[in-house]
Amino acid sequence: MWRSKPRISFKMCLFEKWLVGSKNNCHFFFILLYFISSLHSSYRKFRKLYIGWITQGKMKRKKVLFVSQEIMPYLPESNISKVGRVLPQAIQERGKEIRTFMPRWGIINERRNQLHEVIRLSGMNLVIGDTDHPLIIKVASIQSARMQVYFIDNEDYFHRKHILTDESGKYFEDNDERAVFFARGVMETVKKLRWAPDIIHCHGWFTSFIPILAKKTYKDDPIFSKAKVVFSVYNDEFDLPLNSSLKNKLKLENISKKDIEPIKEPNYLNLIKFATHYSDGVIIGEKKINKSVLEYIKTSGMTVLPFDDGKDFVAPIDQFYDQIINDNNNDK
Repeated sequence: MWRSKPRISFKMCLFEKWLVGSKNNCHFFFILLYFISSLHSSYRKFRKLYIGWITQGKMKRKKVLFVSQEIMPYLPESNISKVGRVLPQAIQERGKEIRTFMPRWGIINERRNQLHEVIRLSGMNLVIGDTDHPLIIKVASIQSARMQVYFIDNEDYFHRKHILTDESGKYFEDNDERAVFFARGVMETVKKLRWAPDIIHCHGWFTSFIPILAKKTYKDDPIFSKAKVVFSVYNDEFDLPLNSSLKNKLKLENISKKDIEPIKEPNYLNLIKFATHYSDGVIIGEKKINKSVLEYIKTSGMTVLPFDDGKDFVAPIDQFYDQIINDNNNDK
């Protein structure tokens, strides 16, 4: 059967004549071939080293979980909401990984802020007292900050026209349940994300139950076993005590009656004492805070970062994180 000769044979013939025709041509060809192969080999080595360096760098990046009761622009500006907005972005820009959580308060406009439900994270029921409450997780992005905010949502607890008080300014009777649900919702969602934080930074009294959950209920979970808790104290005092049945809603795994004895009377002072007791570090978030709280913190012997009213408050906090993490490593 007749076959056409491939064109490459003619080209190879010309190439052989060029190569054999001159020793200079031959030397040039082999020098070029060696140079190209060297480049290829160097590129592969460089690429391997670069990928290894990048991967190692990512593994070493510390992770900070921010849990705040208020964050701008979803709520009006306050000391807590401002820190909740600025600090995570700044810490991320300084090389740490972040995740940020807040309650999905009823006054938040979902359409304007483009909140949407994360189906894979939703669907769990949390038992508070004797009642099951569905846990719904929503997320929104702050494009200018290149950060996402996760929202803990539940129709019974958060779909109200006000945050902590009703129209007359009276505190909701179930604020204790709402805070417990929020804290447990955060912890369960982070577990589902399989994202192990080095630091859990809590902002505001509404996050007061995160520390004991991290140190007791979730202490053996691989996601939280190495996590250190930092609690920021603000001027967010409430007047009346929370519901006296609060201790019954904290009867969770690894939490004993003795552990929750300090909040037998769940007023603001006892609640902050309770939160800071189970924290590894405390940050004074405002110039003016409850005097009794401040006195307790000063005499407790815990690691404290004083209030800094300078423009660059981020650097001291970032260094404080590293100090807390290093103290943890030294304890080992």
